[in-house]
Amino acid sequence: MKDKLYLKIILYSVLISYAIATFFPFAWALSASFKPLDEIVAGGLNLIPEYFTFKNYEAIFLKSPLFGRWFLNSVFVAIFVTVFNLLFNSMAGYALARINFPGQSLLFGIIIAVLLVPAQVTLIPSYLILKYLGWLNTYQGLILPNAANATFIFMMRQFFVNFPKELEEAAALDGLSRWEIFVRVVLPLAKPALAAQTIFIFMNSWNNFLMPLIIVSSPEMFTLPLGLNTFKGLYISYWNYIMAASMVFTLPALVIYAFFNRYFVSGMLFTGTKG
Repeated sequence: MKDKLYLKIILYSVLISYAIATFFPFAWALSASFKPLDEIVAGGLNLIPEYFTFKNYEAIFLKSPLFGRWFLNSVFVAIFVTVFNLLFNSMAGYALARINFPGQSLLFGIIIAVLLVPAQVTLIPSYLILKYLGWLNTYQGLILPNAANATFIFMMRQFFVNFPKELEEAAALDGLSRWEIFVRVVLPLAKPALAAQTIFIFMNSWNNFLMPLIIVSSPEMFTLPLGLNTFKGLYISYWNYIMAASMVFTLPALVIYAFFNRYFVSGMLFTGTKG
């Protein structure tokens, strides 16, 4: 019993130390976003500002006229990419799990093959296609290429393979069509998988730097990751502004994760490997 107790103490000590080491830089950055510049450059690791101020946040939105536009661009793109993925990935996953159609196995094999291709390989073809369509430097160019994702089509397919057929059969006996069964029965019970999908897709879209870098050319169309890169160049010595801008970039993703976290673990458990 003593050995187990000592092992538990060591384990928790390591985990707590790791949590503190991971959380402290973020806590300091959050604190620094409310500090004046001279307090930051003076050194010190105090987490409670001596002179608490909101002027850093006022400055980045008022003195940098494009910062608000970058933030709204990121929100707009991330929301639409997330909504489209939730719809299309779920529909594709359900079709592959439940509907028998010609070429079903081939299509599923192609989706598996796509998972093996690094995203960087598709950058140049994506750029050329968007150029041909005239979608460079546009919202549709930022949203539509990311409107579906092979990883989450596979994930939703695994979820629906494990979904009880009896519920769908009972709904069919009540006279519901295939589409009504999907919308009124299947999707409401797929909240765990949809929540897990929402977290990953939103964060991936919100943090995406490389694709917008290739597609977007005008500063007005920058998303926040691109804008922050420009912002840091303009205010390289103003760490108070940079910390405030970084918090504006970080907090929405944290809010999304905190909101959907209760579904996250169960969503991962439901997307097993049956079938």
